[in-house]
Amino acid sequence: MRRTEFYELLHGEFGAVRGDALLRDHVVPTLAGRTGAQALAAGVDPRAVWRALCAEFDVPRTRW
Repeated sequence: MRRTEFYELLHGEFGAVRGDALLRDHVVPTLAGRTGAQALAAGVDPRAVWRALCAEFDVPRTRW
């Protein structure tokens, strides 16, 4: 998954402001205790970050 697609999904699901805040501020245990932004900066695949955020916020699997 490209980062552009990741951000489209993130903003489509959570809205631009909330999505960016979740990515920047919310620590996700399944991302080794990092925020989504930290995980992306560390080279984690955007798809893995997307799935972790979806699982964390109970997004229906059909939208993962």
